[in-house]
Amino acid sequence: MKNNTFSKMLKLLKPKRKSLIIIFILAVIINIGEVVKPYIIKIVIDDYLSLKIWEKAGMTIGILGAIYIGIVLLGSILDFIITTATSMIGEEILYNIRNKLFKYSMKSNILFHDKTPSGTLFVRTTSDVEDISNFFKDVVTTFAKDIIMIIALLTMMFTIDYRLALVCLGLIPFVIITTYLTNKISKKVREYSKKVKTNLNIFMAESIYGVKLIKLFNKQRIKEKEYSKICDEFYKSRMPIAITEGLIVAFMVIFENLGVSLIVWICINNLFSISLDVGVIYMFITYLKQIFAPIQRIVENFEIIQEAIISVDKIFNILEKDEYIEDFDTGIIPKKIEGKIEFKHVWFAYKNNEWVLKDVSFTINPGESIAIVGRTGSGKTTIINLINRFYDIQKGEILIDGINIKDINLKFLRQNIGIVLQEPFIFANYIEENIKMNQKITDDEVDLAINLASADLFVNSLPKGKKEIAHERGESFSAGEKQLIAYARIFAKNPAIFILDEATANIDTKNEELIQKSVDKISKEKTSIFIAHRLSTIVNVDKIIVLSHGKIIEQGSHNELLKIPNGYYYKLYNSYYQNLSV
Repeated sequence: MKNNTFSKMLKLLKPKRKSLIIIFILAVIINIGEVVKPYIIKIVIDDYLSLKIWEKAGMTIGILGAIYIGIVLLGSILDFIITTATSMIGEEILYNIRNKLFKYSMKSNILFHDKTPSGTLFVRTTSDVEDISNFFKDVVTTFAKDIIMIIALLTMMFTIDYRLALVCLGLIPFVIITTYLTNKISKKVREYSKKVKTNLNIFMAESIYGVKLIKLFNKQRIKEKEYSKICDEFYKSRMPIAITEGLIVAFMVIFENLGVSLIVWICINNLFSISLDVGVIYMFITYLKQIFAPIQRIVENFEIIQEAIISVDKIFNILEKDEYIEDFDTGIIPKKIEGKIEFKHVWFAYKNNEWVLKDVSFTINPGESIAIVGRTGSGKTTIINLINRFYDIQKGEILIDGINIKDINLKFLRQNIGIVLQEPFIFANYIEENIKMNQKITDDEVDLAINLASADLFVNSLPKGKKEIAHERGESFSAGEKQLIAYARIFAKNPAIFILDEATANIDTKNEELIQKSVDKISKEKTSIFIAHRLSTIVNVDKIIVLSHGKIIEQGSHNELLKIPNGYYYKLYNSYYQNLSV
């Protein structure tokens, strides 16, 4: 185990130091009992059975038997307490890890989520955490007890006869070498298997989320073949692990029985002048077998330890990336956002030097409505992302009310910006909770937002109205109904800046007209930005910005841009209406 990984393990256990000390003490008591039990049998054999007596110095075999049973019962009770306590500690640690991972995913920026597939995050919070759970439940529970047991048994064996103990210890180097070599091979195959397992989980997550698209294109058979291929790869990756595990267990059994045979052979032939009573031989053999049991248990748990190490590294590899954490605590909090937005010579690239925006400059005054038009890939959505500060620009400045966007408190900034996307996300929750989004909004304000969004007819038609629970990702509603909920959500939020990304694309004409009236009313009071694909929806905005390949090539009102002979917007607008008339 690497030092840094070991320190991470200790970091997880640190809050439970006192509990672990108590568990350690209980483990010592159990091990004392395990050492005493063979000694009691030795006394019965040598001092009673061999002499054919029932009682000696007031102590009967029955009393010794009762003591033996008492030790067994006490050991079982303490073992139950240790196992339960360790499992509870493990579950609490796992609870904390899951919370940390979720909090990180919520606090991390969009760049992190762009680089990290959602399936990978699912694997980290499920499969990887489960690997650590197995480590705490199956390994930590027995590790301290096994180490103490090995030390205690070795001490007893040397006390009985150091020569016989040394003979048995001669097997230890072979055990260590065998274990080292098999584990060295095992580590490599486990890491590969872990990687394949992650790919399998990611594929499963993507296939479930994209099941409609798979069915739409009749790709079920292809996906089944792809899944079978990954499953087959995972199956094959597990075979070497099974072989190495089997070899380790087989070698442990061989060494254990070889040790027993050596003891019997030496004692029978009186080698090294070793002469022991039958009961002492029994005790020594029992100790030898007992010492192999914890060694074998540790080896058998090696896969769990290795997988836990890999999982801890992967989890902390996420949690330790502070560069992706968004700062919601610092920054300027203005009394009010008026809504003035300025882009000053902004350059931005998602990847180094692959510029999506090139020297973009424009100004939106408070209460002004603008539209951003351009072909796919021209940078329209990027501008929205930058206003929300999902990404930081490489060059230039973005100002809101004259304050650099990087200096404004991020939480306050996003509270004052509302976006309606073409494909809004709906949580599996009540409709009213999808509208409130945990904001302190009254029921009357929710009802008003529903009316403004012209969603009242749709919501009232549901069996439970706004108390209706949406299915996962809003699959129980049509695309248009989801957009109505999204509009109500933004109207309820009542931000200083509205951003609408062709957000009426899936709404019928009647509702679109009603929503447009609400939008027009809000546009007169709030700064509004429209990402337009249907040019008919933006003819009344104050200003239109035309983008092409990340540059602004035209700016002006609808009428002003139409007066530019052979202008980009002029051609775009006429082409749009020609297509409608076809």
